[in-house]
Amino acid sequence: MTKSIFIDFDGTFADYGQVPPAHIEAVHQARDAGHRVFLCTGRAKTMVPRRFLHSFFDGLVCAAGGYVELDGQVLADVRYPSDLAAKTAALLVEHDATFILESPDRLLTSPASADRLRAFFEPLLDRGEVLGEGLLSAVEAREDLSDASFSKVSIMSSPIEVTTIAELIGSEIGALPNSVTGRSGHAGELYLLGVDKSLGIATVEQHLGLNRADIIAIGDGMNDLEMIGYAGIGIAVDGAPVEVLAAAQHVIPGPTGEGVVQAFRDLGLI
Repeated sequence: MTKSIFIDFDGTFADYGQVPPAHIEAVHQARDAGHRVFLCTGRAKTMVPRRFLHSFFDGLVCAAGGYVELDGQVLADVRYPSDLAAKTAALLVEHDATFILESPDRLLTSPASADRLRAFFEPLLDRGEVLGEGLLSAVEAREDLSDASFSKVSIMSSPIEVTTIAELIGSEIGALPNSVTGRSGHAGELYLLGVDKSLGIATVEQHLGLNRADIIAIGDGMNDLEMIGYAGIGIAVDGAPVEVLAAAQHVIPGPTGEGVVQAFRDLGLI
C-alpha cells in the first residue's frame, strides 16, 4: 500500500547540511515504488537547499508546520500577527540577541546580529550546506524591523533565556531548543503556539485524502514530537530527547549511520 513519509531535515535527513548519498537514493527508490516522500522541516523554505526545493520531494512542510506547498501550490503560510511580530523583533534587538526572522521568501535580522551570524556560521559552513546554500548572503540586515513578516524565529545566542523572551512577548508564543545550534537555554526557536509539524501533515493529509494510518514521520528534535505522535508510524533518531523517543515506535541511527535507509528497508518501502 502507498505510504506517505514525512522526513525532518537537520539531524535526520542531513548532518550539518550534508545529506548522505544513500539517503538521496532511498528517497528516489521509495518514490519509484509509488510512495510519497515529503520534507517536513523547521527551516523556512528560504533555508532549504535549492536542490531539494523542486521535484526531489513530493511536497514541502516548512517552518515547523506553518508553511505547506504541494506542486507549487501554497496550502498554508501561517505568520505572526503584525503586532506580535513587531514586539518580537523589538525585544530581540533590545536584548541584543543573534537571530533570524524566517519567512518563506525572506530572512531578516538586525545589523548587529548580522555580524555575529557570520562569526557563528562560518566555521560550520565549511562542513556543508548549513541552513541551505548561501545562507549568509540570503539574510537581509535591516535597522527597522517593525513591519517584518515572518513565520518563526531562530535564536543562535541571547543574553537571556529563550523561554524568557517568549514569556516577554506573550502567551501566544512558545520556545523550543534549536537542533542546528546544538545549544540550549540561550539558543532556540520562537514559534506560534498551536503551529507544529502535525498541523502541516494534517494539511497535506486533508488535501490529498490520505489515510492517517499510512503516514510515517521521522525526526530527531523536540519540534518533531507532535508529528511523530500524529503519524500512523513514528520514527525517532537515536539520541533524540527522551520525549521524542517515547513517542516513537521505531528508533534509527542518525544521518551518518544512514538511518533513513534503515527505516525505509525495515518498513518495506524499498
